[in-house]
Amino acid sequence: MSAISPKTLRSLRAAVRRKLLPWFARHARDLPWRAEPRRPYAVWISEIMLQQTRVDTVVPYFQRFLARFPDPAALAAAPLQDVLKRWEGLGYYTRARQIHKTAQTLVRDHGGQLPADPDALAALPGLGPYTVAAVASFAFGHPLAVLDGNVIRVFSRLLALPDDVGLPATKKKLQGLADALLLRDKPAATNEAWMELGALICTPRAPRCPECPLRGVCRAAKSKTPEAFPNKKKKMKVPHKVVGAAVILNAKNQILIAQRNPEKGMLAGLWEFPGGKIAAGETMPECIARELKEEMGLDIEVGAHLVTVHHAYSHFTIELHAHFARIRSGRPRHLECSGHAWTTRDRFDDFPFSKADLEIIRALRALPKPPRLRDHFPAT
Repeated sequence: MSAISPKTLRSLRAAVRRKLLPWFARHARDLPWRAEPRRPYAVWISEIMLQQTRVDTVVPYFQRFLARFPDPAALAAAPLQDVLKRWEGLGYYTRARQIHKTAQTLVRDHGGQLPADPDALAALPGLGPYTVAAVASFAFGHPLAVLDGNVIRVFSRLLALPDDVGLPATKKKLQGLADALLLRDKPAATNEAWMELGALICTPRAPRCPECPLRGVCRAAKSKTPEAFPNKKKKMKVPHKVVGAAVILNAKNQILIAQRNPEKGMLAGLWEFPGGKIAAGETMPECIARELKEEMGLDIEVGAHLVTVHHAYSHFTIELHAHFARIRSGRPRHLECSGHAWTTRDRFDDFPFSKADLEIIRALRALPKPPRLRDHFPAT
C-alpha cells in the first residue's frame, strides 16, 4: 500500500465531514446499544456479541442478556452455566466465558464499572485493540479510530487497494488511514458512520454505489469494480467432520447428557449428547459405541437413527448423526468429559448446548411423545 497523497487525504477528510456524517445522521439504525446516554457496559457487551455475528442476530440476544445481567455486578455474580445458557445459540462461547471473567475483574478492581481510561480498558482480560477503541470511542468519547471488517472493506474500495487485507502490514496501514480520517471532535459518530456505511451500502456483494455518500471520492466506484475489493487471499478448504452422538435412554425414560471440559476447547463448559468423530472403516453405530466406551466407560447398544444435523463452525463443518441408545453395562464415568446428567426433553432448557446439539433437542421435541426405552428397545 503506497502512501496516500496529502491531496487525497484532504479530499477524504472533507467528504467525511460534509457527506458521510450527514448521511449517517439520516440513516443510522436504531440499535439498543446506541440509546443515549451511552452505557459503557451496554456498549462493551454489544461489541463482544457483534464479533463475527450479524447485527440482526445480536439484537434479541443483547436485549435478553441485559435483562438478565443489567450490570457488571449481576454478570460477575452469576454462575458461568447461567451465562452460557443466555449465550446459547450465539456461538463463539469463549466470548461468554471471557466477559464473565472480565465482569469479575471489574467488580474486584474497578468498583463494578468499566474504566474510562483506554489504557485501563486495555489491561482488562479479553479486550483487544478493536474492543478498546470501540468502547473508548462510543462510551467515553476518546478519539480512537475503529477498524473492523466493514471499515476495511470501505477503505479498500475508496482507494481501490490491491494489497492483501489479511496481511498485518496492510491492516496496520489501514489503521493509520482510519486514524488520519477520524474527526477528533466527533470520534464516535465518525467510527459508527464508517461501520454503518459498510453494513448498509458498501456491502460485500452487490454494493449500492449510486446511494453511497462517498461515491464521488471512491476509486472502485469510478472504475465500476467495487466487488474486486478488498483483495483477500483465498481461504483454504474447510475441513469436514462426520460425527456420531448417542441419545441414551434409561429405565426412567431419562436421557443422558455430558458436559464438556469447562477449561478448554471452543465449546468448553457446554452440554452435549455424548459421541465423537467417526474413524476410517467404522459404521455409525460402531463409532457411537466406541466413543461412549472411551468418553464415559459405557457399553451401549445403538438403536434407531433420530436425526442428521449439518452445521458450520468457524474453521470446520460437521455432519452429526444422532441415534437412540441404551446402556448394556457400566455407569457413566468422566473419562473424557467433566460431568453428566440424566434429564428429560422438557428439562433441556436447564442446560446450555451448542447449536448442533440444539438441533437434536429440536428433533426430540418434534416427536409425538417423549421417547421411552421400551419403544426403542422393546426387549429390555
